[in-house]
Amino acid sequence: QVQLDESGGGLVQPGGSLRLSCTTSQSIFDFNSMGWYRKVPGKQRELVAVIISGGATKYGDSVKGRFTISRDIAKNTAYLQMDSLKPEDTAVYYCNVLVVDTRTVVPSEYWGQGTQVTVSS
Repeated sequence: QVQLDESGGGLVQPGGSLRLSCTTSQSIFDFNSMGWYRKVPGKQRELVAVIISGGATKYGDSVKGRFTISRDIAKNTAYLQMDSLKPEDTAVYYCNVLVVDTRTVVPSEYWGQGTQVTVSS
């Protein structure tokens, strides 16, 4: 069981920045991918950013050019730097980890507890 500990959410004005952190209970090398999704009540969960085990990254269209995902392997931590925040970025952000068993090819997903990000003046 992978434990995920998120931090860094809060209230920020439009145009401001926040950085989310997600620390895991085991090595990032054990994961096929690690990233963030966000959820707004009444809407579907949305991919924000993900970093693949080899280091490649993928971003949701609405955050491209504004958000940056990175990782510190030594700290078992991934970061989401969010710049030029907009009110529509307001959501609960969830850290996500995907692990695919190399023997059975069965995927397992793990989720953080979620952290609220509110962008408002």
